[in-house]
Amino acid sequence: MKYLLMICSEEAGYEKFSEEDMGKLMADYGVYTEALQEAGNLVGAERLKPTTTATTVRVRNGEASTIDGPFAETKEQMGGYYLVDVKDLDEAIAWAGKCPTAKYGSIEIRPVWEM
Repeated sequence: MKYLLMICSEEAGYEKFSEEDMGKLMADYGVYTEALQEAGNLVGAERLKPTTTATTVRVRNGEASTIDGPFAETKEQMGGYYLVDVKDLDEAIAWAGKCPTAKYGSIEIRPVWEM
């Protein structure tokens, strides 16, 4: 079954990271990604650019409008994702718990609705 692991954290929090801490975080993500690949569970993964680069589109009464930034105002923002194919939710939870950002942010797990 496919699950989307959405990586959420405070974007501003990265400003507090030293260059050394950021290097360690990226290395930890390399190890995590490699483990998912070796286990045969990785379908896809991407890091997202900051929410300042986002555009939100809404259509109301047939009229489309766009606004800069995300639609929802939240303390944490989605900064990336992993799409995994695992046997069940328990396995998805186990992988989410190993994600480096789980230590200071959150990983939202959502089952994929296969079409």
